[in-house]
Amino acid sequence: MDEMKISIFLICFLLYCPSAFATIVHSDRIYTYEQMQLDIQKLQETYEGELEVKVIGQSYYGKDIPAIKIGKGKKNVVLIGAHHGREWLTTSLLMVMLENYVRALTSGAKVGPFDSTMLNDVSIWFVPMLNPDGVTIQQQDIPLFFVDQLYLMNEGNANFSRWKANGIGIDLNRQYPAGWKELKGPRIPSYQFYKGKRPLEALETQALTTFIDQIQPSIGVAYHSTGQEIYWKYKNGKYKQRDYSIAEEIAQLTGYKLGKPPKKATGGGFTDWFITMYHRPALTIEICPPMVDRAPPLTSFPEVWKRNRYVGMKLVNKVIELHKSEGQMEK
Repeated sequence: MDEMKISIFLICFLLYCPSAFATIVHSDRIYTYEQMQLDIQKLQETYEGELEVKVIGQSYYGKDIPAIKIGKGKKNVVLIGAHHGREWLTTSLLMVMLENYVRALTSGAKVGPFDSTMLNDVSIWFVPMLNPDGVTIQQQDIPLFFVDQLYLMNEGNANFSRWKANGIGIDLNRQYPAGWKELKGPRIPSYQFYKGKRPLEALETQALTTFIDQIQPSIGVAYHSTGQEIYWKYKNGKYKQRDYSIAEEIAQLTGYKLGKPPKKATGGGFTDWFITMYHRPALTIEICPPMVDRAPPLTSFPEVWKRNRYVGMKLVNKVIELHKSEGQMEK
């Protein structure tokens, strides 16, 4: 009887304790930029030769923006977290996903129903934290050299927990050249919704779009944190059915509903730009229930992980299927 109780306890612990989802990356605490950098270094040391780490640019506060690759395939998928400061739970998700996938690949284990050796055909690039300055501000680590300007951009509020923009008040997911002119919102830098003076004005979006052009992903995903929806539709043209099919499969996998943007929806987001620029599938995945002006609670991570733990591998599988059907898969 005691052994049975211990077994039940261990199962419950692994299912519901956030820190149990990975060994190196801990999702049961506020996940900072500094912790992410330490975890990347430790993952490199633990899984030597299995990860490629590339600095794709710097933020306004001089923070490196890392991208981490797992796999040997020439084709790839890219997963991006923390466009917005208050959405750093997406960073935790991608870092836990990265650790689980590289561990499976190294040991030859499966990731749920998926064979990790698929990563020899298609790689995954992780950009866990595109907006390190915004995350740092949201977590109340305010740079003294910029405190007066930040205070004004936050409408005089000394609490920065709702902060969404980058370090100089530009909303990064309103920065991409796809429907940018039609976007409304503040005309001056703000904690949220300011689209900037021109598309790709922000250092972070410049870095990401240059990186995307270099790696040419077959599928692009931007993780966000509120709504439990998946957005996929933006001027998909003749590829609408293909893109819908992929979005529908990810919706079934995660249990999130497919978003239905209005017919006259404006763009400015990463996936809007990716779809129109490359004519390839892109998804915006909102991981948590709707919430206003705040970060998701840490207690939401177990459900988030349960829903999303196979997303990366599912997309790898879709890329293999797509390119096989087109006769384009490179061996």
